[in-house]
Amino acid sequence: MAKNLSTTRSSSKQIDAFLSNAAKVPALNQVKGRLIFAIDATMSRQPTWDRASEIQSEMFNIAQSMGGLAVQLVFFRGAGEFESSPWATTPAALADRMRSVTCRSGFTQLHRVLTHAADEAKRAKVGALVYVGDCFEENPDLVASAAGKLALLGVPAFMFHEGHHPNAEAVFREVARLTKGVYAQFDEGSARRLKELLGAAAAYAAGGEVALREYGERMGGEVLRIAHSMSGKK
Repeated sequence: MAKNLSTTRSSSKQIDAFLSNAAKVPALNQVKGRLIFAIDATMSRQPTWDRASEIQSEMFNIAQSMGGLAVQLVFFRGAGEFESSPWATTPAALADRMRSVTCRSGFTQLHRVLTHAADEAKRAKVGALVYVGDCFEENPDLVASAAGKLALLGVPAFMFHEGHHPNAEAVFREVARLTKGVYAQFDEGSARRLKELLGAAAAYAAGGEVALREYGERMGGEVLRIAHSMSGKK
């Protein structure tokens, strides 16, 4: 009996390695910024979901020197399915959650995303909301109302639009305007551009306008435009 138990007992090196890795994971109250990362996970979104899973570490990397970042994954899919994950403080934790999700056919739920973000902001400060989507199938007036409530809580929405759906563009731009956030478009397959956009949002969530401006000056292009846009919204 004792022999069988000994074969399953962790070695001292394994325990040390586990404790070492655990010590490297920041506690939620140790990070400076909080960001809600919301993605449309309906059927057409699987390629973008997979790319986002691979590049989401950029948000943590950018925020590391600014006091760290906690990210909550939010997604919707299927027949009204809507989920929010626990707050993650490392890219590995967020990646594990994202890899477990597959996209399913369904309708957009931007209104629910905005309402959820407002509820989270009432509990603790949220630095930014990132929304990645390609279409819109809801009542625009209800979405605008929810965006207005989010604006009162001081949470800007970074609306990242994949593709060129005109109805989605109009609504996404309006949400960005109401929340004093930003709208940016990227094309399908443009992983590098999405990576830069996520980095911009993370910089703002962790360090505010100053951090975003510094990041924008390094990156140039669309990121610098976003930095200028945010600095002009008081």
